[in-house]
Amino acid sequence: MVNKKNRMNRAAAVCAAAALVSVALPAVAARAATAPRIDLKVLVVDDGGSSVEAITAELRDTGVPFTRVQLGSSGRPVINAAYLSDTVDGRPRAKFQGVVLPNENPFGEGSAEMAALAAYETAYGIRQVDAYTWAHPGVGLEYTDNGGYSGTLDGTPATVTAAGKTGPFGYLGGQVTFEDNSPLVPESFGFMGKPRTGYTSYLDAPVGSGRASLVGEYTHDGRSELVVTFGYNQHQQQFRLLARGIVEWLTQGIHLGQERNYFAVHVDDVFAPDARWNKELNCTPGDYACAGGEGKESTIRMSAADAQYAAQWQTAKSFKLDLLFNAGAGEEWKAENGGTDAMTAQLVADRAKYRWMNHTYTHPFLGCVQDTTTVPWTCTKNAQGAVNWMSRAEISAQIRDNNNWAASKGIVTDRSELVTGEHSGLKTLPQQGQDNPNLAGALADNGVKWAGSDNSREPAQRAVGAALTVPRHPMNVYYNTGTNAEMADEYNWIYTSRADGGSGVCEDNPATSTCLPDPLDTATGYLDHIVPQEARTALRHVLANDPRPHYVHQSNLAEDRTLYPVLNQVLDTYRSLYAPSAPIVNQSMKDTGVELSRRAAWDKALAENKVTAYRIGTVVTVKAPAGVVAPVTAPAGTKKQLLLGTADFGTAYAGTRSAWTSPELLQSAVTLKLPS
Repeated sequence: MVNKKNRMNRAAAVCAAAALVSVALPAVAARAATAPRIDLKVLVVDDGGSSVEAITAELRDTGVPFTRVQLGSSGRPVINAAYLSDTVDGRPRAKFQGVVLPNENPFGEGSAEMAALAAYETAYGIRQVDAYTWAHPGVGLEYTDNGGYSGTLDGTPATVTAAGKTGPFGYLGGQVTFEDNSPLVPESFGFMGKPRTGYTSYLDAPVGSGRASLVGEYTHDGRSELVVTFGYNQHQQQFRLLARGIVEWLTQGIHLGQERNYFAVHVDDVFAPDARWNKELNCTPGDYACAGGEGKESTIRMSAADAQYAAQWQTAKSFKLDLLFNAGAGEEWKAENGGTDAMTAQLVADRAKYRWMNHTYTHPFLGCVQDTTTVPWTCTKNAQGAVNWMSRAEISAQIRDNNNWAASKGIVTDRSELVTGEHSGLKTLPQQGQDNPNLAGALADNGVKWAGSDNSREPAQRAVGAALTVPRHPMNVYYNTGTNAEMADEYNWIYTSRADGGSGVCEDNPATSTCLPDPLDTATGYLDHIVPQEARTALRHVLANDPRPHYVHQSNLAEDRTLYPVLNQVLDTYRSLYAPSAPIVNQSMKDTGVELSRRAAWDKALAENKVTAYRIGTVVTVKAPAGVVAPVTAPAGTKKQLLLGTADFGTAYAGTRSAWTSPELLQSAVTLKLPS
């Protein structure tokens, strides 16, 4: 270990000396004469490790352009002065606004490439992230044997320091506890070291009677490095919490791309009853595939008290649910149950408290005409062998009649939004390999531009005629259960082995499903096991800049009200982790559809190298293809140049301002003026 430390220290000294001797003085002189142009792109030097991949994923998923150099590739470019900078229109240009390295020197001792990078960073004031390194003086930290620690970090209660709160991690509430999802599996490893001169700790944790750093800024030789001394992957919560701040620090708060924390919850089948799971049959009577279920059907439907509770819960949690309704199914239930419906009356009375969305009038299957005499079902065909499809007129009536019912009750809907029952009409593999050819026309007939789809089947947005899909995350809170015990029983059937009384599906599909070691206790299993697991999954989506909504069913708001423990845990955990400056964004499906379509256009423009963006002094210029809206993040106080005068740029979120933006009238580029 001593030899390794000495080699790394000598390498750091060589790099620093080379940087100062070779180019620092001439570059400083040039900058004094002419402010350089700094392109808004990040250089990523990739060693194939999970830490670099995590940062790369953050850049990609938030729309920050980057160039990746893979260290193991024989054909990779050589990183030298010419690769990093040049001159454009007589002005010095830095081709990258930040540099991500696997560690402080991934090229080896005495490397000319590291010397070139150090010189470049010094000359242009470019920052560097060391994605994962160990605690040693070469990165501004004491060795771990001097008041530090090395080893497993599972469950470590790290804290954002005062400098971190006033610096890059001010959007956090303060606590960054490392995940510890299984006592049987080590999940995180790293080093904690005490800061030396030049190092400012942003995240630390207790070690013995003191504290030691996990993330900090090391300023030396005219350069700044963000030093991270623990390993991680892109999905772990500790990284997700820090990811935004890493990018903001790297880019000095000025970059293409933007990030939000989104969470919307669609409640399907409102007004309709949902079929109930039968624990003796291990299936759902009423479902064609439930052998022996005939005559044993039972349903779950919200009561008036459940409707009252939903409104009260929303107020208490400052969170709005989306109610996806089937008015015709509700009218049928009402007719079959004495002609009164207190639950519907309550929801209609509270209509202004929710967002409402069309889920079709009676929730029929809108795809092919199904033959349910086989398991799985198949599409019926006519005498000529062509598939029988639900007609355009029938689909259109399902959409229209639901909208008209809502209007008659004073319920406001956005008619451009629709989620069909079971996402039907869209292709359903393996039985229905294409969309119902009548679907696109029916959507157009009713002005539908955004059609909900199942993210587990189709995670990408796509066109359905003139409409676009909006993928939705299914939550693992089953539609056919009204009680905690029913949830745990069905969960056991799916996730336990045949020897434990389960279906064995997990045994048959080990690549996609893991069997429970033992069946859950049906009295406690839902709250103790399923809720924490599902809340963790949903929160992971929230922290990943993923705007896709989640969906559940009205049955989950009835009886034991199984949904609320999951939502409470997601919301309460989030609000404990983040400062008020970074609230959850709870937006409509239409807004999510617009967001996804803008991202797709932006990613395409970046892939085709059709975006030009740079900063010269305090002026940022962004040029994108016509019709492509650019995501931009900038510090508070930034102004956008208008045809006459300026206006505040963007909206505030997590300590910066950001927006999708395009040139103003008679302008060919977006021009932003940064605060002095």
